[in-house]
Amino acid sequence: MRDRRLVVDTNVLISRLLLPRSLAAHAVDMAIAEGRLLVSEATLSELARVLARPKFDRYVDIQDRQEFIRHLGTLVEMVTILQRFQACRDPKDDMFLDVAINGQARAIITGDADLLALDPFMKIRIVTPAMWVDGDF
Repeated sequence: MRDRRLVVDTNVLISRLLLPRSLAAHAVDMAIAEGRLLVSEATLSELARVLARPKFDRYVDIQDRQEFIRHLGTLVEMVTILQRFQACRDPKDDMFLDVAINGQARAIITGDADLLALDPFMKIRIVTPAMWVDGDF
């Protein structure tokens, strides 16, 4: 089943770290077990930048957040972005579309309403963690 190519957005990955028993965490774990997570320099940098924020200090110490990123780096495939898209209501979210299209993803797993509104995008499903877990798409 590792032939499924998937993009998981930043907030879902952060939920995986902060709430390891959450539905989002279960969705990430399933995605890792069933497919190949795709990232770009931009999406991985955003994750590192967000996790470095002091507001997370009271939940997870910085060393554990850095270890999470290092471990994630061993599980993902880096996608080179050759074609960029401007389709999302929030332009910051276009980077996930870029990864999905350039990486030939099957789906994007997200809780972001701006991305979910595009489902499907160029034959790529954009689903919530619950939809992914339930296989409801």
